[in-house]
Amino acid sequence: MRANTVFSSVKNATLVEKRRNEIIRSAIALFKQKGFHRTTTREIAKEAGFSIGTLYEYIRTKEDVLMLVYESINDHVFRHLATLTEVQEPSLENLITIIDSYYRFIDRMQEEVLILYQEVKSLEANVKKEVLQTERNQVLMLKNAIMAAIPNKVSEEEADILANNILVHGHMWCFRRWTLQKNYTIDEYIAMQTKLLLQTIQVDI
Repeated sequence: MRANTVFSSVKNATLVEKRRNEIIRSAIALFKQKGFHRTTTREIAKEAGFSIGTLYEYIRTKEDVLMLVYESINDHVFRHLATLTEVQEPSLENLITIIDSYYRFIDRMQEEVLILYQEVKSLEANVKKEVLQTERNQVLMLKNAIMAAIPNKVSEEEADILANNILVHGHMWCFRRWTLQKNYTIDEYIAMQTKLLLQTIQVDI
């Protein structure tokens, strides 16, 4: 975890984790309202119930806070996908359940997903590289789930594209919500995306 490389003058690992979780929750709340650049470290400290001095015992810069936020959000998505895709007997029904649950999970995390897209440019190059690798790992889980659920129906390359489509279409529900959510409910959106996927692989539901 990159969080372990962020400077902290506090040596108690349990306390560091507890305080950083409070910092992350406070930062996400503020980033939703104001964005990363218009949020100050002093505001993050106040929202978390700390003094500014206490905040700097757990991070060095505001960019450290953004990295912790990214890691937290991506970890939530990764763990959710890991739980969904760990099935004993993969099937088409399992795959449909994975897609449904993934989209609903992203629907609940709309503001967090928007933070990922809006503020990625503010990350340092090496951190951005790790963030993108996390997304590749999410795609890989979906790709493996597709190939296991419908063996011999798609090539590895096709499964990779389909997995990317599922991931991006989940995100699209958030960053295109100004139009999509005016015209469709989440149930309708999931039904249509699932139908299009099954049509692509020529499988009847």
